[in-house]
Amino acid sequence: MSGKTHHTMSLMRTFRLEITRDIEKLGIELVLSSVMESYLSNLTVQPTLLDEIKGAQVDDPEMERIKVNISKRKALGFYEDDQGIIRFQGRVCVPQKSGLSAKILSEAHNTLYSIHPGGTNMYRDLRQTFQWSNMKLDIADYVNKCLTCQKIKAEYQRLTGELRPLEVATWKWDSILMAFVMGLPLTTSNRNAIWVIVDRLMKSAQFMPIHYSLTVDRWTQLYV
Repeated sequence: MSGKTHHTMSLMRTFRLEITRDIEKLGIELVLSSVMESYLSNLTVQPTLLDEIKGAQVDDPEMERIKVNISKRKALGFYEDDQGIIRFQGRVCVPQKSGLSAKILSEAHNTLYSIHPGGTNMYRDLRQTFQWSNMKLDIADYVNKCLTCQKIKAEYQRLTGELRPLEVATWKWDSILMAFVMGLPLTTSNRNAIWVIVDRLMKSAQFMPIHYSLTVDRWTQLYV
């Protein structure tokens, strides 16, 4: 074998391995021809995810109940296709307890072909093919827990300003906080609100019963 031919065959083997890895990430099985194993033209593509779902449907009690109702024509929207897979309005029913829904979510969100879509786009794509209970909630929960999305994606909200913390007080009653508790029942002394003044340094507070209609001058006298 010449050096050029050997180099070409090596490149084809490397290329074939790369394609094999990418296709296997999609849940597709590759069957190689035993006669001409090195050539891409002899690769046979066989879906495996549908086979897994079909096997999980056989062992799932809920799917068995649906299958019985299909035979009695009581399962509206459900039917069994030519491959023996239960579908709902054309979508493949994924058994809840099989764990396949987590696998589907991982493939639809983390692979290089999906590139971490948001919850809305991910649900819009998956609902065309698959169906299970609380599907939209599971997708939203999966996207919210994605560490990559939390690190990279920016929130769709207005940017906040710079953090400007208050200076630390150096003497008591030098820096205070105030709050008003309004709408209280009128007392016999004509008071219907409470003025709360808190010292930021000592964390001590003063509670003064007042009437909400006081003038500014009266507020100042009470404070002093």
